[in-house]
Amino acid sequence: MPSSVASPPVSPDRGSLRHQVSAWTPVVLCVLVIAMESTVYFGADHTTGPLQRFCEFLLHRHFSQPQWWRLHIIIRKCGHFTGYGILSLAWFRAFWMTLPQPLERNRLRITAHALAMLGTLLVASCDETHQLFLPNRSGSFRDVMIDCTGGLIMQMLVWFWMRFGHSKQSKIA
Repeated sequence: MPSSVASPPVSPDRGSLRHQVSAWTPVVLCVLVIAMESTVYFGADHTTGPLQRFCEFLLHRHFSQPQWWRLHIIIRKCGHFTGYGILSLAWFRAFWMTLPQPLERNRLRITAHALAMLGTLLVASCDETHQLFLPNRSGSFRDVMIDCTGGLIMQMLVWFWMRFGHSKQSKIA
């Protein structure tokens, strides 16, 4: 009985340096972006002005300070959720492409999902711990939970797509 789970890319050069670089470059890029955003220059005190001007221009309206601070927090937390969702997807892709092939497909998929979530948790925890030591930032367990929720939602979307969406596409072709 054929499995409805997408197969990892089978390539004779799976262990090659080029394949490894292709698999892991998105993870490295995501971590670098998160590291850059975790500096003093991306604290709320530095992003509020440019973001407020952009939103007011885009929406053709002026926000009072209380309105703006609520919106600014929502924008920042949505950024956490989205950014770590993308990181989680990059982790999954890298593990899916590089884990040993002898694993049975469902086990490979579950392992890649679990490792992607672990990688997301580790980066989120390191990011928030780093922010504890910056004068205008504060590390927060809540942000780690938001980050991991973004990663979990992305992993669930990938799981559903691989479980249900991919098999329908292959039947059509």
